[in-house]
Amino acid sequence: MNHERASNLSIPAPCLIDSGVVVNKNDMLRLLQDLGQVQYRHFQDGITLSEGQGLVMEVFADGQQATLVANHTLYINVYSFDCLELGKTDADGNHFDLVQDNRRLRLIPLSNPMHEHITRSVNTAAFEAMVADALSASWDACLDDDRNFLE
Repeated sequence: MNHERASNLSIPAPCLIDSGVVVNKNDMLRLLQDLGQVQYRHFQDGITLSEGQGLVMEVFADGQQATLVANHTLYINVYSFDCLELGKTDADGNHFDLVQDNRRLRLIPLSNPMHEHITRSVNTAAFEAMVADALSASWDACLDDDRNFLE
């Protein structure tokens, strides 16, 4: 097969459903950025070194910054890891294993992204209603002032 014909072949993008290995940093970012509250376990050579719960504050891709886990917060740099292994927990949930050589940072979501999205949508609608009420009240006050000025 010549090079021109080989380059015309279209290979579909990977499709992972609840399990698999992700190496693309953009895909890793998308999977991790909405985790919210997590339980984490840090393993080295299969031995648990630390564990706890925290809030994923930021997920980013930067070759010069560290992944930080401290004070119940996680700042995750996908460049700190070779890949992300997606798997199922015993409790029918998912876990995300960030892997680098013989080190593994396992993240188990404690919050539900579907619930978080609904809550965010409701909060956004409530905020928009409050802003509309405030603007309406402000306009009413301006109109009242204008009427008083004209009299």
